[in-house]
Amino acid sequence: MAFQKLQFNLLPKTKMLNHSKSFLTNISSRRSVRDFSDKAVPIELITNAIKAAASAPSGANKQPWYFVIVSDPQIKKEIRLAAEKEEKAFYNYRASDEWLKDLEPFETNSSKPFLEKAPSLIVVFKKTYDVREKQKKKNYYVNESVGISCGVLLAALHNSGLATLTHTPSPMGFLEGILRRPKNEKAFLLIPVGFPAKDARVPILNKKPFKEICNIL
Repeated sequence: MAFQKLQFNLLPKTKMLNHSKSFLTNISSRRSVRDFSDKAVPIELITNAIKAAASAPSGANKQPWYFVIVSDPQIKKEIRLAAEKEEKAFYNYRASDEWLKDLEPFETNSSKPFLEKAPSLIVVFKKTYDVREKQKKKNYYVNESVGISCGVLLAALHNSGLATLTHTPSPMGFLEGILRRPKNEKAFLLIPVGFPAKDARVPILNKKPFKEICNIL
């Protein structure tokens, strides 16, 4: 493998701190949105965010992810119907009583209109293995790598001024069928993307204080 000199822009400490505070303020305002406007989103905003996500680190640089952007109304409707079928089973008998009680404050149910209303959906797939020259090639730390990539994706979309939701109907195998993905790809995350509706509501949340999530030694 060839190497090259690292190009690293060392910033003055004051500028570093300003960047740090600015990012913290911006990303802290991100919320999961379930009420979307049907206003179209410039496709370049989404493709740029996916390119940013694809820059994420991965085990042995295998980059075990694949992204599908869905804007076609008919496909979105098909996804909604399949997702709601799984969600009805979840709320009716799959989820434990404790889980359902924890969800009560969020007022969620099996109806998922945002899957049609949001102008675009991003479906993230994890590649359990690669296929090259008709041979299976092992991927490493797949869940960790794709999870990091999704974090970058959400941050990039928010930074572009877009609203998102992390949606994980379980199981999500229907996405592989609807979007005709190969056997080595498994649905990882479904992200509605767009602008919030004018009357969009989000729950009032309290995040854990810093001292409960971090220890400085």
